[in-house]
Amino acid sequence: MPSKEEIRKFSEIIENLVQEKGLEYLEAVVTHCEKIGFEVELAATLLTPPIKAKISEEAQAMNLMKKVNQLPL
Repeated sequence: MPSKEEIRKFSEIIENLVQEKGLEYLEAVVTHCEKIGFEVELAATLLTPPIKAKISEEAQAMNLMKKVNQLPL
């Protein structure tokens, strides 16, 4: 089980890739995992819930995942 510090650092790196390089969240995770030689499945345990939600939204928008009905805000 990853520590809170490991989760924070990994998620911070992903956020930086999204902001600095303009990548999508899913693309940022895959790119970073390839760079450090890390399995994408293991990276899922290092992501914060907000990043997981953003990846889910992106996947639904790209029709990679079944869309979930959401109430309008």
